[in-house]
Amino acid sequence: MDQLRQSLLDAPIIEKGDYEYFVHPVSDGVPMLRPELLREIVIKIIRKADLEDIDKIVTPAAMGIHISTAVSLMTDIPLVVIRKRQYGLDGEVSLSAQTGYSESEMYINDVEAGDRVLVLDDVLSTGGTMKAILDALEHIGSEVIDVVAVIKKAGPNDLDDAGYSVKTLINVTVEDGEVVIVDAHGDG
Repeated sequence: MDQLRQSLLDAPIIEKGDYEYFVHPVSDGVPMLRPELLREIVIKIIRKADLEDIDKIVTPAAMGIHISTAVSLMTDIPLVVIRKRQYGLDGEVSLSAQTGYSESEMYINDVEAGDRVLVLDDVLSTGGTMKAILDALEHIGSEVIDVVAVIKKAGPNDLDDAGYSVKTLINVTVEDGEVVIVDAHGDG
């Protein structure tokens, strides 16, 4: 059974202003994330992502961490978490991320020029966070080998005209308060 697909169809919908938001274990930590769902997601990421010669997995806090940690454990690729807190360490790079419902500053450490990275995230929606991350990684001089988001909320996003390609595991939209599967296999 495709647990990711079914879990999205079962996801409750809330409204944040004019933005319809699905509440899902991968993107929100509620309802609880079952290990069999996480395992399915990690296997799909490993099969879909270009992992050859990757130096680091890069993921934003907070909801990319559990997925990326599991991928790191299965591939022995080190993990870098982009944090919402500044530490002022040498080489720290700041970025401003804007989503469909918030704006925040984020900080990258431990990524250097020439690093070959895989960027992983839970959801691609407006593309604001992902575009900010990819722009910052380009500014650092790292080589983004692949980008994977577990779930894509279909529709226009900030990456459409930015020259970045994101692989996804499943593409959905929210219509009349329900999740609709647009592409059960995602992009890429």
